[in-house]
This record gives sequence, C-alpha cells and structure tokens, in this order.
Amino acid sequence: MDTEDTSRPARSAAAWLWISTAARFGLALVWLVAGATKVGDLAASGRAVNAYRLMPYEAAKVVGAAQPFLEIALGLLLLAGLAVRLSAGISAVLLVVFIAGIVSAWARGLAIDCGCFSSGGDLAEGVDPGYLWEILRDLGFLALAGILLWRPRTRFSLDGLLMGER
Repeated sequence: MDTEDTSRPARSAAAWLWISTAARFGLALVWLVAGATKVGDLAASGRAVNAYRLMPYEAAKVVGAAQPFLEIALGLLLLAGLAVRLSAGISAVLLVVFIAGIVSAWARGLAIDCGCFSSGGDLAEGVDPGYLWEILRDLGFLALAGILLWRPRTRFSLDGLLMGER
C-alpha cells in the first residue's frame, strides 16, 4: 500500500511532464502556422486587423505588420522550450485579446474572417463568419497556454537543459 501511495505522485508528475510537452509543441505549432500564413503579406495582415474596426487604419497597419513576427517568435520560443512560462503568458494575453476582438466583431454584427490563419478581412455577402467555432478554437489554445503557465516544465526544452534537468 505504501509503495502504491508514493508512486502515484511520481506517475502524476511524469504524466504532467508529457502533457505539458504536448501543450508546448501544440501551441508552438499554432503560432508558427498563424505567423507563417501572414508574414508574406503584411499589408493583408494590416487589412485583417483593420476589419475589426477597433483602431485607426494606421495603427491597424502597424499591429498587423508586427503580429506575424510576434507569433513566429512565440512559436520558436515554445518549440525550443526557452522561457516557456513567459511565452505561455504572452500567448494567453494575445489569445484573450483575439477572443475579445472576435466577440466584439460578432456583437457589432460585422461579417469578417478573423485573419487568425489567413489574410482575413471582410467576408462576401451571406457568408457565415463562424465566430463561435473561432472562439471555441481560441479557448482551446488558451487552455494549452494555461497548462504551460501552471506546469512550464517540459521534456526536450532548453529551459530544462539550462537548469541541468534531464
């Protein structure tokens, strides 16, 4: 009985190490794909941000041009496992901002493509924007970031290597 009681926390810790590793790689993939789909056309990324009609066009252009590079940087940091908790925190903040933007567009009756994994912008007349799906998807990504905020130790990470962990 004692052996089972003492091994349960060890198994749980090992399981969380793998769960966090999967969350880290999953969130890295999300950011790398999101950034890669936009980095080749920064003007379109600016137009996608402008489609939300939350800031002046000049500000939307700057945000749209910076966003793909931030997404790629987060993806690379998470892929390498460097500054995992910080990257997860920034990811969580960005995802909350994205969700709030989508909710805002939905509440104001805008029909836009969120631009999350595309060039985004206004949709053609009669096309369903699919906001609920986009919000649920981003909540899933937010859960990945939450796992990493809670349990930032992962396998195959530079953080672990720098800390002398195996």
